[in-house]
Amino acid sequence: MSYIHIENAGKTFKENGQEFTALLDVNLDIEKGEFICLLGPSGCGKSTLLNAIAGFDLVNKGSIKIDGKEVAAPSDRNVTIFQNYGLLPWRTVIKNVELGLEAKKIDKAKRREIAKKYLGLVKLEKFENSFPRQLSGGMKQRVAIARALAVEPDIVFMDEPFGALDAITRMKLQDDILEICKNEKKTIIFVTHDIEEAVYLADRIVIMTPNPGKVKSVITVPLHHLRDRTSGDFLLVRDKIFDLLNMKTEELIEYTI
Repeated sequence: MSYIHIENAGKTFKENGQEFTALLDVNLDIEKGEFICLLGPSGCGKSTLLNAIAGFDLVNKGSIKIDGKEVAAPSDRNVTIFQNYGLLPWRTVIKNVELGLEAKKIDKAKRREIAKKYLGLVKLEKFENSFPRQLSGGMKQRVAIARALAVEPDIVFMDEPFGALDAITRMKLQDDILEICKNEKKTIIFVTHDIEEAVYLADRIVIMTPNPGKVKSVITVPLHHLRDRTSGDFLLVRDKIFDLLNMKTEELIEYTI
């Protein structure tokens, strides 16, 4: 069995007495160390699926297993990075990075050593005594990434973490997260509605369609991780994914470009 195994997963909500199906018959296998992008338009269930895998909002049909165990609640072995950073404004940068380490009861000297390591990894060591209000949006997201990695998670869930950033900062953080992936060898599940972002980052792209949310296509990206956004190969993959997003089909497409 794969590291993350999703079988016939479904999620329904009730709103104003009406039942709404957010996810329907989702089947997906994810291997350890993979970078997976969940791609699709707003309302297609990307974040719902991510929250279900992370254990925040469980499916009510089918099953999701991580390392052979049914997901029943959030695990302290995994972390989630959101678009809004989640930094505590009264704590300095380094104290924000230490937050998860404090929860794990790691002693003060060791906490500081680990926090400094990960601030160095995201190139913010010179800002360790700054407060969040003194940082740009991109720098705040770097702090959030450092805080997440400091607890040495098995899986990093990322829900459109760069969505609120300007284009230049966003591209720089995409480069940084790829470098971190290479060094840290983490399993990453990354939600986006940006085709180019998915092509730039992912080992495989899972395309989802709305009403209800289903997996439409799973695409293996045939590019190495030093990707050139202007190359013919990159543009070919981008255009194929655009075509798949617009293709009318009810069947799952396993697609290798």
